[in-house]
Amino acid sequence: MDPLNYQEYLDFALDLAEAAAAQIMPHYLNHTVSFKADGTEVTVADREAELVMRELIRSRYPTHSIWGEEYGLEEASSAYRWVLDPVDGTSWFTLGVPLFGTLIALVQEEDPLVGVIHLPVVQETVYAAKGLGCWFKTPSHLPSRIQVETVTELQQARVSSSGLHGSTLRLEDGHTAYDLPGLIQQAGKFKICGDCSQYTLVCRGKIHAAVDTVMKPWDIAALVPCVEEAGGKVTSLSGQRERILEGGSLLASCGSPLHEQILEQLQPTA
Repeated sequence: MDPLNYQEYLDFALDLAEAAAAQIMPHYLNHTVSFKADGTEVTVADREAELVMRELIRSRYPTHSIWGEEYGLEEASSAYRWVLDPVDGTSWFTLGVPLFGTLIALVQEEDPLVGVIHLPVVQETVYAAKGLGCWFKTPSHLPSRIQVETVTELQQARVSSSGLHGSTLRLEDGHTAYDLPGLIQQAGKFKICGDCSQYTLVCRGKIHAAVDTVMKPWDIAALVPCVEEAGGKVTSLSGQRERILEGGSLLASCGSPLHEQILEQLQPTA
């Protein structure tokens, strides 16, 4: 695909983010929480935001497939697929903590081409398309190209995780128990940060790596082009970049050799 077309899709993804925010924000601090079959939280904001994005995509690109967290996969004839997480970090949303965001990606044959991370309360957006760089904007901050900050040693690195689930401290059924305690001990600084917001910090060079031990495809897709276009590296926690949407976990970093040091530290001990 011509990079100029990537720009068209990126501009549209930014419009989707604004449309989602218009549905989400009236429910912020004023919502009712329900629970899905798997026990995860969901609100009216999640559902309304995804529905409006789906409607806009169908109208603009009727041949594109849509895959969203709340309403599943809607197949179409094109190889292009929009992947949506209307409220990534619903638990933060329900607590009234502004660390949640909307994730929007365009994927072609499992390869994420376009990604938008929009934090609606603080009105910060990190966005990227393949070959076009990674950008940051706010209402008071003109779009500027951003990049990761490089360190080479784990002991110098600022590292974050969205939680301690899927680790030796908090086991998850069917998931690997990664050695997050060991990473906490070895990192220069370690923070618990909110879901997609930690990946915006990697892209902006505020932290050097972000870890998630349990991820779904819609959690991952938008993050990949943002981190890679900012000069960073993304893999599953098994170290695989290929078919990353199916990896079930994610490490985003400023690059090698830090990336490999973190992967090694996280692997469970026998």
